[in-house]
Amino acid sequence: MKMKKTVLFSMFLLSLGTAQAAQYKFTVPIVTNLDSYNYQSLLVFKNIAESHSNGEISVEIYPSGQLCGNAKECLAGVQSGMFDYFQTTVPELANYWKPIESFDLPYLLPNDRVAECVYDNQDFMAKVRKEILNKTMNLRLMMISNSGGWRNFATTKKAIQKPEDLKGLKLRTVPAPIQQELVKTLNGAPTPIAWPEVYTALSTGMVDGTKNGIVDIVQMKFHESLKYITLDGHAYMGGAWLMNNDKFNSLPDHLKKVVLDAVVAQNQYLRSYPKWQEFNAYEVFKKAGGKIYHPAKDEKDSFKKATMPIREKYLSTTNDEGKKWLTKFEEQIHSCETQISKEDQLSLN
Repeated sequence: MKMKKTVLFSMFLLSLGTAQAAQYKFTVPIVTNLDSYNYQSLLVFKNIAESHSNGEISVEIYPSGQLCGNAKECLAGVQSGMFDYFQTTVPELANYWKPIESFDLPYLLPNDRVAECVYDNQDFMAKVRKEILNKTMNLRLMMISNSGGWRNFATTKKAIQKPEDLKGLKLRTVPAPIQQELVKTLNGAPTPIAWPEVYTALSTGMVDGTKNGIVDIVQMKFHESLKYITLDGHAYMGGAWLMNNDKFNSLPDHLKKVVLDAVVAQNQYLRSYPKWQEFNAYEVFKKAGGKIYHPAKDEKDSFKKATMPIREKYLSTTNDEGKKWLTKFEEQIHSCETQISKEDQLSLN
């Protein structure tokens, strides 16, 4: 009898927990596979959201394009309310809010410390969030994190040590206009190729190289074809994570706080991942016969000088809003550089 009561009580607790669970369900598509850092970061998000909400929130993750085939489809799904949370790149987000395209201009962000300082500034990010919401009505920017490190020039047959070395090379790029303009300005041939097709394009000689970080290169086995990488760091691969605004606003305040905590934890993982994985990735690249070149300051300055026409062209073709946001972005970068310089000086005393 006692055992029966225990079983019935356990069933009652289980049914009570089930009734309370998943009151708020988050459907999260992702176009990468289970091995990707974006998927793994979502496990961090899921853990915090579910455990810290006592089961009021459930997070269901659908990898490898199960719900939508590309970023455009997935973002449209988040905007319409079919899905709730999704990651895209800063250049792709420019399809929804054009001024953010300026954040992708080459060599503006010098290093991780400055990039993280810029994207951690809550006042600056609140203004960006407001602009995106006003433009899209329902896409809420939760964070701009790291999406694999920094874009560098990686090639199959020829080392890149100066801007002139890119002349005539066919380089795989993302469809973003500024990333294509970068290759054009350096007299190369930009070749937009979908991410799943890059391995074949490199191995068959369709392109002479790509613009990616070392972690992505090794994870996708591009190093089987790529033999040189130049660590010029021309672009920070900012990953923009967007949530359906109606879903976020439907949460009671205590669960909004849980979601924000989950996003912060996810951001910490995404920022640490490429730093943690880079060493092993470089070792794998070198063991496969790859050569790594780190430009000296004067050499990197030559790349910056050679690509200045991109900024000038952007300013001559964008509208007043685009110019305003480039100025805001550059001001925030300068503010962070000043702040970091002061912090370093204090550390040296």
